[in-house]
Amino acid sequence: MKLTPRKIHLFLLWKLPSAFFTGVRVREISSSSCVTTVKHRWINQNPFRSMFWAVQGMAAELSTGALVMNAIRESGADISMLVTGNKAEYFKKARGRIDFECRQGAEIISMVEKAKNFGGAETIILISEGRDKVGALVSRFEFEWSLKARNKNEG
Repeated sequence: MKLTPRKIHLFLLWKLPSAFFTGVRVREISSSSCVTTVKHRWINQNPFRSMFWAVQGMAAELSTGALVMNAIRESGADISMLVTGNKAEYFKKARGRIDFECRQGAEIISMVEKAKNFGGAETIILISEGRDKVGALVSRFEFEWSLKARNKNEG
């Protein structure tokens, strides 16, 4: 079953309500890339009249995590996923609509196959860049994801 923006939005509402209620949404997802979007609003602002860094982080993480979930789902393997590290850089105030994109789908698919076939923990650094309506870079996030095939005896 294909992962769609609608299914991800329902997942957010049920499992990550803070992301849902601050306006984080998936605009598009494919096997190669994922674009999430969030608009600066009252509920997600900081005292400096721009988007709170944590909201940007949720949108950025979702653009990477949705790609990982999609690759795992399409592989049919039972693989756990966990963020084990992250780094963020901010270049300008986040105002208006910010789109975050991760384009490392092919690398993720390869990593999922490694985890599936070899069973050990595999790590990958995924990058998501946030850009405003004119394409200016607002923020850049790196997330280290750990993928590990679950043992049949594990939960």
